Amino acid sequence: MSLTDLKRRKPKPRKELSLEEFIEDANNYAFGQPSLSQRTKKKHKAKQTVSLKKQSSKIFRHATFTLTENSIAQLNQLASDAKIAKSRLIRLMIKDFADKSPQAIQQLIDESQD
Repeated sequence: MSLTDLKRRKPKPRKELSLEEFIEDANNYAFGQPSLSQRTKKKHKAKQTVSLKKQSSKIFRHATFTLTENSIAQLNQLASDAKIAKSRLIRLMIKDFADKSPQAIQQLIDESQD
């Protein structure tokens, strides 16, 4: 490091943010989006994209669960064949399972080997 690196520089002027804008900016950072202060788009478009991000963060949550080696292999194969993400495939399976009648669910459980 040279002495020029230690030279004091003028701070860049920062846009004053309200508390809501600060929180939205933090959400943008978490999603890898540009900061509100760096955006040049119109304000109402920014609000729309932020509200969509808030909705998506409410829809998806991280989950941890245990699967057998056989289930993991089957999931990998199904996701590869369908060319979709494993998490999306699991969501589709859950939706399909939830749409079944209680009798059909019980039959699947009874036939299950896990």
